[in-house]
Amino acid sequence: MEHPFAITLDPNTARDNLTGTWRTRRPVYRSFLPPCNHACPAGHDIQQWLYWAEEGDYKKAWEVMMQNNPLPAIHGRICYHPCEDACNRGKLDESVSIHAVERFLGDLANRQGWTVTCQPETGKKVMIVGSGPAGLSCAYHLRRMGHSVTIFEAMPKPGGMLRYGIPAYRLPRDVLDQEIQRLERMGIGFRLGEKVRDVARPLDDGLFNAVFLAIGAHKSKHVDIPSREAGRLIDALTFLKDASDSPESARTRIGRRVAVYGGGNTAMDAARTAVRLGAEETVIIYRRDESRMPAHKSELVDAMEEGVRVQWLSTVKEIGDDQIRIEIMELDEKGFPQPTGRFETIQADTLILALGQDSDSDFLKHIPEVRIAPDGVVEVDDQLMTGKRGLFAGGDMIPSRRTAAVAVGHGKKAARCIDAFLKGQTYQPSPKKPIATFDRLNIWYYTDAPKTIQPVLNHLRRLESFDETVGGLDESNALYEARRCLSCGNCLACDNCYGVCPDNAVEKLGTGRFRIKLDYCKGCGICVSECPCGCMEMVREPE
Repeated sequence: MEHPFAITLDPNTARDNLTGTWRTRRPVYRSFLPPCNHACPAGHDIQQWLYWAEEGDYKKAWEVMMQNNPLPAIHGRICYHPCEDACNRGKLDESVSIHAVERFLGDLANRQGWTVTCQPETGKKVMIVGSGPAGLSCAYHLRRMGHSVTIFEAMPKPGGMLRYGIPAYRLPRDVLDQEIQRLERMGIGFRLGEKVRDVARPLDDGLFNAVFLAIGAHKSKHVDIPSREAGRLIDALTFLKDASDSPESARTRIGRRVAVYGGGNTAMDAARTAVRLGAEETVIIYRRDESRMPAHKSELVDAMEEGVRVQWLSTVKEIGDDQIRIEIMELDEKGFPQPTGRFETIQADTLILALGQDSDSDFLKHIPEVRIAPDGVVEVDDQLMTGKRGLFAGGDMIPSRRTAAVAVGHGKKAARCIDAFLKGQTYQPSPKKPIATFDRLNIWYYTDAPKTIQPVLNHLRRLESFDETVGGLDESNALYEARRCLSCGNCLACDNCYGVCPDNAVEKLGTGRFRIKLDYCKGCGICVSECPCGCMEMVREPE
């Protein structure tokens, strides 16, 4: 029996029913940049690894993640996840808890002992100075490319600010150690307790083919505050390091009443650490108001839950025997604090200075080709190379936002630039795709799905130890959370275009792969309007 053409779609049955000539516009498939990917300083392909997590293939999801970030169990804990601020799902109900899924995958990989493979040895050697997030990231990517990598670290243990600046209640040390041990198993060498004072000689003598500087910003900024006892002033980084290495010594040094001067995340870490060390009163002194505080909102909320008090619009003028004299400030029309001439005193045994950090670049001053700014940051070109050929720098050493995610991104870029340099080439990043904005999505197809809430220790229990305060997801709710992803701007294999086309002009080539048969497409646009994730659009028919 011969079926009508609309059923058989056999061109040999009715060649005169080809309808594509009616069309003035045609549908095309596009690939857009998800806003989460765009917002990630580390350059994660977040949507792709969420796809594999959604499929339940957690190892594949981890492998995709590891193409860009070697520290997922760490990042899932300490990153302030700007990806979630950009997530389109946040305009529908709540952003996908990307960091929680990342942490789940990182922890699962550590339990299972998953590792990555490296390319064959190239014979090239790279020296990395500093084992913080930028140095670890650069070493990881270079090692995967087949280069020999040695990290030089002045401290007795690797990790940089991950170990000596971030308290254990945010980043447990066993998690940090597991992530670093994976890098060691890959063949990355660590020379600990070795402070490098001359980075030019290894290059000039041919011991290494390239050097990457990633020493971070470990030099605390200071202000001149009159004080009768210099010992009552502690910089925040020294305090956090002491608390990590010798909690009992740090507890004895701070006394019963502690004041922290500053308003960033380091100030929050110092204040919350002082509470855990037994300080009976802890106050943060900040010269502006809450809306202009640089610390992350969640850090401030947690600190106040733990009993930390904030003295807003205040600046320290003088330190007495057991008290601090502060001046009340007012904000001008531009939001800058101005002195009022009004003073108060607060009781405090110790003042911890958390006013920011600079990079200690003095060891580079003997290299004439390297240009250093007054605050210690090093000038680099678009390849992250300094003025000396073969000497690269990244992380907190160069002008940038100072976060672990930014540092990891710098390390990855530096590895690509160094790899190109070793090959006599110049690294050229791929062109960026347009961003998949919320207005591209067909929200009708998505149901409400509230974000999974991570378990958090009661604020009273938090004060008993440096145990981790925020828990992770299990397999069931990690799978649920991954499935909340909207797949913005990229095909999610829903088959809507295939099912709604009135002319059966959409040919299915495989999972998530389609082709428009233009001989039959009238350009009605139904497939585009019914695409949930906005990966199709109508374009004018060529002349």
